[in-house]
Amino acid sequence: MKLIGLGGGIGAGKSSASNRFRELGAVIVDADLIARQVVEPGTVAIAAIRARFGDSVVRPDGSLDRAALASIVFSDAAALRDLNAITHPAIAAEMQRQLGEHGGTDRVVIYDAALLFDSARVAMVGRIAVDVDPDVAVERLVAQRGFSVDDARARVAAQMPRAERLALADFVIDNSGTPHDLDGEVARAWAWIEALPASVDAPAADRA
Repeated sequence: MKLIGLGGGIGAGKSSASNRFRELGAVIVDADLIARQVVEPGTVAIAAIRARFGDSVVRPDGSLDRAALASIVFSDAAALRDLNAITHPAIAAEMQRQLGEHGGTDRVVIYDAALLFDSARVAMVGRIAVDVDPDVAVERLVAQRGFSVDDARARVAAQMPRAERLALADFVIDNSGTPHDLDGEVARAWAWIEALPASVDAPAADRA
């Protein structure tokens, strides 16, 4: 297995890059999908979220009201840390389970995680950052995902600073151009990945 991390700030187009890696034959371990699964109704994590943030963040059917929770945590650094302390252990456990399925194979496995550079959890042979200027990210969040300008800027500001993320990356995909430009950037990254050595099988947790 060749394990590669893929991260990037909100609005940078990480998911678009991830989809292109899948088309090239990579296995995608999607941290965002795992994050949704671990807070499904009836889970330990959603009970802990209700206890910390109140009934207003849980709908009557028991599902998480993400918008209500986001309105709290993205304007309060302490609240965001508390949320991460609840969800990250559950996410890490499921991630390790999925990665274990590919140990001993020759697959390229992309660990797709928004917080890749904030808290690395496993040993990887390389980490890729998908990058755009923060102002471009805000424009895309408003135009493509219906955010207000203020909400988009708050989301971007709550993340690791761009310069720190780029300093931690082994490879940078510039997604400031067109979808066709992104195809070329991902092809360039794929060539880089192919030249890397394989990971140690069944990677051990490396909590930052």
